[in-house]
Amino acid sequence: MNPSFGTYQLAEEHEALREAVRSLAEKEIKPYAAEVDENERFPVEAHNALVKAGFAAVHVPESYDGQGADSVATCIVIEEVARVCASSSLIPAVNKLGTMPILLSASEELKQLVMPSIASGEAMASYALSEREAGSDTASMRTRAVLDGDHWVLNGTKCWITNAGESTWYTVMAVTDPNAAKKSAGISAFVVHKDDPGFSVGPKERKLGIKGSPTREIYFENCTIPANRIIGEPGTGLKTALKTLDHTRPTIGAQALGIAQGALEAAVAYVKDRKQFGKSISDFQGVQFMLADMAMKIEAARHMVYVAAAKAERGEANIGFITAAAKCFASDVAMEVTTDAVQLFGGAGYTRDFPVERMMRDAKITQIYEGTNQIQRVVMSRAVLNG
Repeated sequence: MNPSFGTYQLAEEHEALREAVRSLAEKEIKPYAAEVDENERFPVEAHNALVKAGFAAVHVPESYDGQGADSVATCIVIEEVARVCASSSLIPAVNKLGTMPILLSASEELKQLVMPSIASGEAMASYALSEREAGSDTASMRTRAVLDGDHWVLNGTKCWITNAGESTWYTVMAVTDPNAAKKSAGISAFVVHKDDPGFSVGPKERKLGIKGSPTREIYFENCTIPANRIIGEPGTGLKTALKTLDHTRPTIGAQALGIAQGALEAAVAYVKDRKQFGKSISDFQGVQFMLADMAMKIEAARHMVYVAAAKAERGEANIGFITAAAKCFASDVAMEVTTDAVQLFGGAGYTRDFPVERMMRDAKITQIYEGTNQIQRVVMSRAVLNG
């Protein structure tokens, strides 16, 4: 028997981190969550609190003035913030998504330019891969980048950009070689600053959920950036983008997990309090079975998310299956659990007076972004078939 099996648990610092983030989320983020959703505004209170506490971008390595938190710790931060406000959890989540290509593939010079400002909270980063006609089929993107002397000139439109308009830095994928034998080999990655000439952001999308996190198109009209703002070699952009998703899918799993946990806790409190037929509805077995299933699925999702994050952190090969599985399973669980939570609240759950309807709306996007769950199943099935 392997004696190390007894250590299958989170480290003490992970549990201490959870307590610290939960305390901050309860005090500084939760009180604004409903109003942020109602008014569809960026959660400035959450942003300020996360920055002040050093939780806005815990993944940034110490060499760039960051906390150097591991992937599991980053997931715990996102999970605990999402438990009270999914929109706010996109601050640490998208900071990681936007900077991961830089950390994975950029020059030291580019890392030094961007990363310290993310670590300090003075800047946020967004990730720009999708286009209206290039969603799951990323290789068919049309945004172009052409080298002109000591500058790259970008033209095109990116859509569904989370926190666009709030972020300072944008990691952008664009076609640099339209004649490449394989479309994917003609795509490069770049870092664009919000003040670069020719860059602009569009109006906010009108969304079902995560209304506190702005989603916009971004436009490049002869957008000019210095030549050294390319991430890695020309033609390696899509490879970097897909490698990035292996590291960030667990963070979406963590967000889904937090939403589900928040919904379960709200439902438990409500069914204990709500009386029907002379007793708490928590005394009815039909209700108890629903709660048992909700809690069981959340626990399974949590382990999958942490395992995926830990494998990504260790740089293990072939992590496509587990990261896709963690994101897919946790987001499906979030949708099921929040739907059941609304059901347990009855008519009250369908009103905006209680948080579970917001959680249900927020949960839906976790099944769609960073690769739809259908695409996750394609990734998983390929891994299974390839042994």
